[in-house]
Order: sequence, then structure tokens, then C-alpha cells
Amino acid sequence: MVEKVIKNGRIRQSLTYWCLNSTEWAWSIERICEAAKALGCLSVELVPPELWPTLKKYGLQCALAFNGMPDPPFQKGLNNTRYHEEVIACTKRAIDQAADFGGPNVIAFTGYKWRYAEDPTSGEIPLAEGAANCVKALTELGAYSAKKNVTLCLEHLNTRDGSHPMKGHPGYQGDDLDYCASIVRQVNSPAVKLLFDVYHVDVMNGDVIRRLRQHRDIIGHVHTAGNPGRGELDENQEINYPAVMRALLETGYRGYVGQEFIPVRDPEVGLAQAVALCDV
Repeated sequence: MVEKVIKNGRIRQSLTYWCLNSTEWAWSIERICEAAKALGCLSVELVPPELWPTLKKYGLQCALAFNGMPDPPFQKGLNNTRYHEEVIACTKRAIDQAADFGGPNVIAFTGYKWRYAEDPTSGEIPLAEGAANCVKALTELGAYSAKKNVTLCLEHLNTRDGSHPMKGHPGYQGDDLDYCASIVRQVNSPAVKLLFDVYHVDVMNGDVIRRLRQHRDIIGHVHTAGNPGRGELDENQEINYPAVMRALLETGYRGYVGQEFIPVRDPEVGLAQAVALCDV
């Protein structure tokens, strides 16, 4: 079993449920919670609400909750008025659930760029139109979440990697970090922030540390994974995670960092290494 590796604790770390449950390892929520506690993590995120009682049993937080949309939750998004009624209703329900549990954040997505999210032949939503639709929906949702003391975190995703449905998302409109940041800034609400996924940023934009500093005032949550491949944070990938975490602390960030890599080897070993690397 994993042992505690967090010594400094300046970075509040979280494990991610789907990465460990929906892979060949198929860890149960109990095992994931046990690993989080053993490592010294404070949270397991993106956990279905029906499993939150197990988090409570282990004294763990759910640092980031799903937006309540059916799988895949990033396909139908806020950029498309065709789906606004459904997405806004599901997100409000997720905000209510997070507030009741004491969770700080709920995830949000721009959605795919096509008029019909599942159909690439249906025509594309222009970037400016998609941004305006996102701003409109997030303004309403931000006002709602502010009353509940919950923050919505809009995630930027990469569209370059089409090798695996969770390594990249071809068709996602918010594949430029500055585009997503601009949407958040236009909403101009303390309850609407940017989800800075280091892996996706590295794939699409690069210059990770400078971008962290550039958007320091609107970052609400952070994700990790190795690039290329969205695997472990080890010597086989290109991102210098200790340097990224030190830069993150220098910005004054005090939120959570979720370990969101897809294990390709023993998760206990990979998790211990990743958590130790980020414990700067």
C-alpha cells in the first residue's frame, strides 16, 4: 500500500476518480480514498455525488464536481444555445449538490464547435458567437453559484490528440487557453474561474509557467498529467512539474491541484511519484 509522501503540504493535492476507476485498474472508491489518505492528499475529485458519503467517511473533500451532464460531459457545452437549457439546469443541480457537501468547485465546458455537438457535418459555431454564448450562460450560472459559495471552473482542452477519447478532444471549441481566459474575464465574476490543465496547456499552447503567471488572477483549479500521452509525471514526459508547482505558489494560488493522469503502470507507484513531485 502507498505511504504518505506529502511533507510540505503547500500544494493541496487531489486524486481523480475517473483516472483510477475507468482504466484497466478499476479501483473502487474505497481504494481510491484509502490511497488519498495514505499519500496525504485532501481530496478525490470528479466523483459521482452518490459516492460522496465514502469521501465523507474518509474525511476527504471533492475539490471539483462534475457539471451533471451525461457522458461525455464536455461535448454539449455553453457555447451552443441549442443546449443552454439542458446544460444550465444540470450545472445548477451540480452547484446545489456541491454546496450541500461543502465542495468548492464545479467544472464547466465550452462544448464542441459544431451546431449539433455529435455531428461534425452540421457546420461550425464561429468563435466569437461561441464565446458570447458562453459569457451569457456563465453570467447566469456565476450569479447562481456565487450565492451558493461555489466556483465554476471553465476548462481548456486540447484538440491535437485524437488517439484516445480522454487524451484529447478534437472538435472542442475552447482549445486555446487565451480564448477560455477571455471568456472568464468577460464574465468578470469571482464565482467563475479558469481550470488550468497543465497537460492540455502544454499540448496546445506551451509556455506553461509564463501562462500560469499571465492568468494568475483567474485560475480556480489546476490539473496535471504527463505529456506526451497523459501518463505518469515521470522521466518519460516533458513537463517539469516541480518548477510548475513552484511558479504556481509564487502566483499566490491556494486552490487544489488534481492528479489527472491515466496510469500505464502500477498506480500506487505512479501516484506516489506524482504527489511527491508536486509537493514543493
